[in-house]
Amino acid sequence: MANARLLVKRLKAVRNIRKITRTMELIATSRFKKAMDRATEAAEYTRKISEIVSDLGQADLKFSHPLLEQRSEEKKSVLLVLTANRGLCGGYNASVLRQAISHRRQLTERGVDVSLEVSGKRGIKFLNFQKVAMEQSYTHFEDKTSFAEVDELGSRYVDDFIAGRIDRLDVAYTSFQSVARQAAIVERILPISSLGDGSEGGGNIDYEFLPSAEEILSEIVPAAFRAKLFKCFLDAIVSEQIARMVAMKGATENADEMAGNLKQQYNRARQAGITSELAEIIGGAAALG
Repeated sequence: MANARLLVKRLKAVRNIRKITRTMELIATSRFKKAMDRATEAAEYTRKISEIVSDLGQADLKFSHPLLEQRSEEKKSVLLVLTANRGLCGGYNASVLRQAISHRRQLTERGVDVSLEVSGKRGIKFLNFQKVAMEQSYTHFEDKTSFAEVDELGSRYVDDFIAGRIDRLDVAYTSFQSVARQAAIVERILPISSLGDGSEGGGNIDYEFLPSAEEILSEIVPAAFRAKLFKCFLDAIVSEQIARMVAMKGATENADEMAGNLKQQYNRARQAGITSELAEIIGGAAALG
């Protein structure tokens, strides 16, 4: 029965692990629902403000905003990489880091000086292991990241871009497209000349501005950039929770399957033990007879 006792211990361990993975799946599901509500609201705001910027782009304006201007030559770039602080979320972090490393290599080959900024302990740990230099690292962006926290980062990027200290800003993150589809991408968000696609506009649009077009543009363009940056963070948060939810669901199902196999092995071992004991009793009784 030594084998049966070992199977019982393994079965108990698998069931304990199953409880943990199931709990983590439920927690991820709860966090996902809350994060998705925030991301949906932010997506609607970002879409609307992008449409306004797109419409303004079609208007016959005599001036532009610094954040909309393409640089004739890109010399200095910032690549912001959004990863998770925690693991157990499948290939979520690996996909983002793979895109980031590839994009960084492409820019470097073009002679662009790339400053790497990384959010998330998993990304920081990986890049440290790969001995990749990071300009900045952040670990305080969690599931409930606020607009104020991201805006502090965004304000620095705006100031650096306007002052000419950087020529572009790219964000490597996981874009949330639907519950069934998320994709790791690298997106350029500075300069923001293509925030809106102009799909709802047509031709030159004649606007009347109050107080003035310049004052409106000076407010709405930075606001559109900050909204876009915040949406990148929210997309990353939602996608992380989906990835963890899927990973923990798979782990729970695997634990159920393993527990079932161990239960069958235990039953077979127990039956073999009983059969062996009966054979010994019958043999002993025959010897006595």
